[in-house]
Order: sequence, then structure tokens, then C-alpha cells
Amino acid sequence: MNSKRTSSIKTFLLNISIFFSALGFILIFIAANHAYQNSIKQSSFESAEQIAKTTFDTISQLTQRGWDTQDIQAFIQKQQQRYKNYTISLLFPKQLTELTPDDQDNKVLFDAIALGQTQSRFQNSTLTFAWPLIADSNCINCPQDADPGKLVALVKIDHDVSQIISDAQDNLLTNLLYIAPFPLFLALFVIAYINRRINKSVQALENSIDQIHKVSDLSNMNLQSDQQSFSELNQIYGKVEKLSEKLHDLAVDKDLLKFEIQLLEKFVITSEVVRDWREYVNLLLIEINEVMHVYNLFSIFKVDDEMFALEVFWLRPPSENTKRWLNEKVEQTLGDHPLFREQFSMEVKHHIANSDGEIISMKMEEIQLQTKSLVLDKPKIGGIVGIGVNSETNNDSTRQLVTSSILSTLINVVGSVKAIYKYTQDLEYYATRDPLTNLHNQRIFWEMLDYEVIRAQRHEDKFTVLMIDMDNFKSLNDNFGHGFGDKALQVISQAIRNALRSGDFLARYGGDEFAIILPESDIEQAQVIATRILENIHSMDLLTPDGEMIDAGMSIGMAIYPDHAITSRDLFMFADNMMYKAKSSGKNRTYIPRDEDIIEVFRDMNEKSVMINKAIKERSVIPYFQPLLELESGEIRAIEVLCRIKMPDGGIMGAHEFIEIAEKMGIIHNLDFIMLEKALEQAQTENYQGYIFVNISPRSLVLSEFIPEINRIVTQTRIARDRIVFEITERDTVKNMTLLKKFVINLKSEGFKLAVDDFGSGFSSFHYLKHFPIDFVKIDGEFVANMVNNPKDHAVVRCISNLAHELNALTIAEYVESQEVLDAVKSVGITYAQGYHVRHPTPYILDPVHSIESSVNVQGTASA
Repeated sequence: MNSKRTSSIKTFLLNISIFFSALGFILIFIAANHAYQNSIKQSSFESAEQIAKTTFDTISQLTQRGWDTQDIQAFIQKQQQRYKNYTISLLFPKQLTELTPDDQDNKVLFDAIALGQTQSRFQNSTLTFAWPLIADSNCINCPQDADPGKLVALVKIDHDVSQIISDAQDNLLTNLLYIAPFPLFLALFVIAYINRRINKSVQALENSIDQIHKVSDLSNMNLQSDQQSFSELNQIYGKVEKLSEKLHDLAVDKDLLKFEIQLLEKFVITSEVVRDWREYVNLLLIEINEVMHVYNLFSIFKVDDEMFALEVFWLRPPSENTKRWLNEKVEQTLGDHPLFREQFSMEVKHHIANSDGEIISMKMEEIQLQTKSLVLDKPKIGGIVGIGVNSETNNDSTRQLVTSSILSTLINVVGSVKAIYKYTQDLEYYATRDPLTNLHNQRIFWEMLDYEVIRAQRHEDKFTVLMIDMDNFKSLNDNFGHGFGDKALQVISQAIRNALRSGDFLARYGGDEFAIILPESDIEQAQVIATRILENIHSMDLLTPDGEMIDAGMSIGMAIYPDHAITSRDLFMFADNMMYKAKSSGKNRTYIPRDEDIIEVFRDMNEKSVMINKAIKERSVIPYFQPLLELESGEIRAIEVLCRIKMPDGGIMGAHEFIEIAEKMGIIHNLDFIMLEKALEQAQTENYQGYIFVNISPRSLVLSEFIPEINRIVTQTRIARDRIVFEITERDTVKNMTLLKKFVINLKSEGFKLAVDDFGSGFSSFHYLKHFPIDFVKIDGEFVANMVNNPKDHAVVRCISNLAHELNALTIAEYVESQEVLDAVKSVGITYAQGYHVRHPTPYILDPVHSIESSVNVQGTASA
């Protein structure tokens, strides 16, 4: 882009002076030359007139004395010699008749004759003067026909003044050139003087501007106190001062912006808050002090209706008086706020960021002057209601404004940090614990069982796995309600825990099932502990809401490593089989395995292996469908495909009976392919248009032919890919997250959708949400089933729902088995509900006979 060139005032004045000096020189020269030429013309005219008059007078005298032509010619020659620059001619009438009147050179002559008066003309630097000689009565020798008043002769005088004019111009130019520098020198002097005065004024303005480093300096600019020599500059200075006043009111200090930006940069919430939110605030306080000096940062949280918590974070250790005065200052501020009642309790906790620093000792008035606080009308995220700082910046009104805006941001940061910390702590806890009984969950049980197998192998030890199932627990729930059932599970879990040794591991496996790992124990030791568990159960007091005492019973099965199995899966299956043998033997007892039990269990496993191979060979895999109810519309918009195998006797084997065996055999992917193909064919047959959820074994994910085979099946059935949703879980068969991520990306690139199953059962679920493009989140049914009676479960379901929706994922609640649970999941914004209350799994998608009876009124009632 071209910029307009500028010059200094000095250069401008110099150029103007030179220009006008040259222009003045030329104009003076022209004017003087013109005047000089006129003067020469006038002088020539006067001289010519004088010569003509002298000549005329002389000729007149001659005519009176008598004259002849020779006398006159002699006289004219003498005159010619006397006046060398003049040409004098005497023309007689006869000579004049030979001239042409129309000739411009002769015009002046004939004009003089015609008018009888002297005429002159100046042409081509020559002055022509014509004087007519008129006859009178005194003329002696005048011609006889020359009557008085007639022309006798014409005196013509020519004077060439070109040389005179040229010499005059040369003299004039020479004289002007001599005096020309003087005006220029005078102009330069004036320019230098003016430039010096202007530079002095500009320098004063520059000095004033150079003193401005921040917005507050604008108020110190006082230009009019130094009056300048020029009124125009004083007027400009006045305008500049007014401009500075306006800028002071409107502008934002760059340092202030930098100060605010630097502070805001410290408020970035990182993964560190997951560890300890208080430690995060301590570090934040240290980082804030890199920008501004802050003695402390305090935050106020509402714990309940009349209970508040004050968390004070000190940069360095405070003195006792300083701590007390700060507490009084905060309580005074709270007492004046309408949010706080007349009576409220305050729990105060002090934290120190740098315990080795110099002690902070402040006076009461210093605390009041330097305290900047913000108290809200109602609690925000994390229960925070107020925040404040003690900082020296409160002495600066501008920085007070910035600090106030910073507090508005900081109150959200601290509240969010605490909320995130609590949220992650709860999620981590619930990822490993059962929220009802506080026991470890199924996921941790499998991790501990795998670890114990490795440890026992290394040390050649034995250990025991106990599987416990409550007897008739369903009838207990049906007769006395789920609330009483939950209370019974809590009491029973405590009784079991009291019977165990230090170092034994107890987990709630699911529902009314418990799993125990007894390290370094053989069958005799395991039997002693199992007996103690039964005794504790029989001796506990379990009262119904009506005050009736109930005797709880349980069936216990056990498996000894390595006597009964050497892998964690086989140990679990064996103990689970023994538990069912205890039930079939009369319940409320421990079943001690015998040699024939080992043969029977593994023969049963072998039989199931044969049945699985046969089902794959004969394609006798049967897909069952469990619908997902869209809560907003109350319609079935999705179904989940469940795998079943048809047994030789016509019965149906559930997935829980064969899935682990098929995975162990390495043929689970064949079952998945057959199930998917049959499910899509059924959807095509019934003209079903909703989503189709498919559980895929994690072992299938690592197969290179998985996606090509899936594409073949989908292409064959002509089902749209965006209607098929593959569910992934954190089953222990998927340990390579990089491999899983690659698989998921490939699956999404083909157009399929993804769901994370049993969300909340393990902490890896959150990694799935972070790293994978998840479309659906299926919340673990353990949280959903108890959310009506357990506030913690309700809170977890609500938090997961909010988190999923923030990430643009739809939510699904499993284990919806009552209208109360259905209403609860709808109230927290869940998208879909799935469970026996909606419909049991069936081999059809849309039941033309029972579709009306099985439909659910999501407003609160169930039909039929």
C-alpha cells in the first residue's frame, strides 16, 4: 500500500521561501524591466520631441530669413551628427506623395499630416516621431502654392532604443542578482527562528507524551501550564489535554490487560485437580503471586441449610491474630449479606501454600482495607457461595475493578475444581466399589482374582474362592420392598465381613451374590471361614418394617487353587457350580467339592463346548431382542440383540452359560457373526426401522477379518449402517487401548455407531468417552436399579447423564424393572430405558400380539 510522503515544517518553509524568492525575483525583474522600458520610451520621446522642436524652430527661422534646400539639408546633417542615435529626415510633400498611406511604417507620418499635429509611434524598439511643418505668412521661401496652414515639410525622427533597453536589462539583472540573496538569507533566518520555536513546542509535547507509560499517566499531562509563543500551538495543546482526559476515561491500560490475562492464564483447570482440589488452589495461589501480591485466598461453601465451610489458603504461615481477624472480617461480611440467616455455623479450615515462608502478620485495619470479596445470592457449582482475596492491589481503584472481575471468574474456577474433585472421587470410588454395601465390585474382584492366581503360582500356594448367594432373596424383596432388601444386603455384607480374616477380599458380585478370595487357604481353612459366615448370618438381627425377625439363609460354593482349577475363569465357574449344588442340596449351607464334582463340572463344560461347536456348525444360534424405550416419545425406537443357543432338548441356553466357554475356545467371533446375520435378517423381515444394538465380544475386535465380514453381512441384508450400534465394554480381554482405538476409528469410518456398555462399572469408561467417538452411553444397571432408594446411585446416574449429554451422546438406563425406576430415569434426562419393565427379551422385534400389552406409559402407569 502506497503511503503519502510527508516533509518537515522546516523543509516546507524552505521550499516555500525558495519558491517565492524566485517568483519575487522574476516578478520584480519583469516589473522593473517594464518600468525601465517605459522610462526609456518616455525619455526617447521627450528627446525626440526636443530635437524635433529644435529642428522645427531652426527651420522656421531659416524660412523667415530666406532659405534653400541645401541650407536645410546642411542643418539636418549637423543635427544628425550631433544626435548620433537619432535619424532625422525632412520630407517634402512631393516625397510624401511617393509613400503608401496603407503601409504601417508610414501610418504615423500620414496621421501627423492629417491631424496637423505631432505624432509618435514605438515599434520594434524604434521610436518614430513625426512633426508636420506648416506654412505661415512669415515664410519667405515657401512654395507659391503653399498657402498659410498648408504642409511645407515633415520632420521625421527615428530613434532605435534596442541597445539602450538591452543594456538597461543587463544592468537591472546584474543589480537584482546582487541583492537577490539578501531576501533569501532573511527568509532562512525567519525559517530557522520559526523552526526553533516550533521544535521547542514539539519537544515539550514529546516529553509529555514520553512520560506516559500507562493509562493513569494521562491524568498527569499538563501542557497548558507551559504557554507557547504561538496561540495556535496553545490551542492544539489544549485539545491534546482534552483528548488525554477522554482517553483516561475510555482507555484500558495495556499493563492492566496483561495483568488480567496473566491471572486468567493461571485459572486453567488441569487433571491435577483430580488428585486434590485444595492442593490445586494452593498451587494456584502461588502462581497468582507471580502476577500480583496476594496474602491469601478464601472461599466459602454451603454445606447445608445453616452450615458453611470457610477454606482459607495462605501464601505463607499467618500469625494467630491475623487468622482470627480474617475470620472475624469474613463472618462480618457474611452477617451483612441477606443469604445468611441470623444463626449460622461456620467451619473454618486454614491451608498454607508455602509453609517455609515468612510469617504473615497484618493489622486489623490492613485486613479490612485489603480484603476484596464476592458473595453470591445463592450457591453455585460445588456449593460455593463466596470468595475473596487479601491483596495490596486493593489500594489501586483500577486494579480493584479488575480484581472484582477476576473474582467472578475465580469463584467459578474454585467451585468447579471442588465439584470436579468430588465428582471424580465419587466416580473412582463407584468404579471400584458397590455404592450400597461399600464392598468392592465385580471388576475389582476379577482383577484381584487374576493377581491371586499369579501370586499363588509364584509362591506355590493355595487359595480359595467362595461364591455366596442369598436364599430366597427375591421373595424378600417382593414381600417387604426393595428398600428393605437394600437394608438386608447392607447388614448381611457387614456380617460376612466380620467373619473374614485380615487380608481376605470380599466383593459384591451382583444382586444378592458375593464373591470372596481367601489367600493362603486350603479346603479345611475355607470351610472354617464359610461356617463362621453362616453363623454370623444366623445370629444377626434382621427386622422387617413390621418388626418381624427374619432368618436369612445363604448358599456357599468354593473352589481351591490349584486343586479344582488353575485359571481365574475356571475357578470362578467351579465355585459358582458348587454354590448351585449347595442350593440344590437344601440351601443355607456350604457345599464342599468332591472328586466327582470336578469331573461333573468339567464334563458339563465339555458338553457345553460340544453344544457351542454344534450351534456354530448348524447355525442354531438364535437372536433374542430386548427393546429400548425412547422416554420422550414413549415409543420403541431401538432394540438390543442378545445371543441364545438352542439346546438338543429344545431348551434355550442363555449367554451367561456359554459366553465364557466360547471365549476360552476362541470361537466367540463365529457366534457373533451368525447372531448379527440372523438379527439383521429378522429386522428386514419385520420391516424394523430403528436402531439395532449388538454386543460384540472383545476377542472379535482383534480379528483382521472382523470388519470385512461385518460389511459383507450388512451389505447382504441391506440395513443402513447408521442404524447398527456396536457396544464396547472394558472386559478384561481388551487390554491394548491403542488397538481398540484403531478398531473403533475403522468401525466409525464405515458408518456404524458406537455405544459404551456398563458405563460407570470401571474408570476406563471415561477414557472411552475421551478418546472414542461414542454415540450412546449405557449406564451400569447396578446404579439404575437402586437409584429410587439410594441417593448416591441417583446422583451418579444424574451426573453420568449430564456428562454424556455435554459430550453429545445419548443415554440408556439398564435394569429398569419398575415404574418408579422408569419415572426416575426420565426425570434426570435419560434418553432410553431398557429392562424387564419395558419388556423381557424375546425372539421377535415387534410383537404383533403383545405389543400393546407390553407398551409402557412413560407418564407413570403401565398398561396390563
